[in-house]
Amino acid sequence: MIRNATALRGTILAAIIGLGASGCATPVAMPVDPLIRQGVVEQVTEVALQSPQHVGVGAVVGGLGGLGIGSLIGGGGGRDVAMLLGAIGGGMLGNQIQQSNTPPLAGQQVIVRTSSGVLVSIVQPFVEGLYAGRHVYVEGSGQMARVLPQTP
Repeated sequence: MIRNATALRGTILAAIIGLGASGCATPVAMPVDPLIRQGVVEQVTEVALQSPQHVGVGAVVGGLGGLGIGSLIGGGGGRDVAMLLGAIGGGMLGNQIQQSNTPPLAGQQVIVRTSSGVLVSIVQPFVEGLYAGRHVYVEGSGQMARVLPQTP
């Protein structure tokens, strides 16, 4: 019974560390879409974007804290359950605290009329120099599209 409890604790700890490592992984650069279109800005609206920084760190720290506190409660199978519940509850609480304390990023919704006459709406992090009437390039498509000012 003691070996099973020790194995369960090790499995729980390994799962939490694995989740933590995946939450802290360095983002991989996405391939650049070669599509580039020209256009003119019709409208720019300021928006707030959710910060992608340190996603999952709060959940990992909370989960490890909950695991530690759970290990102090009870004994045997009860301790294993307390550790599991502590890790889950701590992870949820840590994630919530991180989200409420992460300031949003400045962004903008840019509506561009392309040279073919099509209107395109793109939400992106703030880019200096975009205003109505500005000639721009629209790079990429879909979620990866961005608007950049043309240099004279």
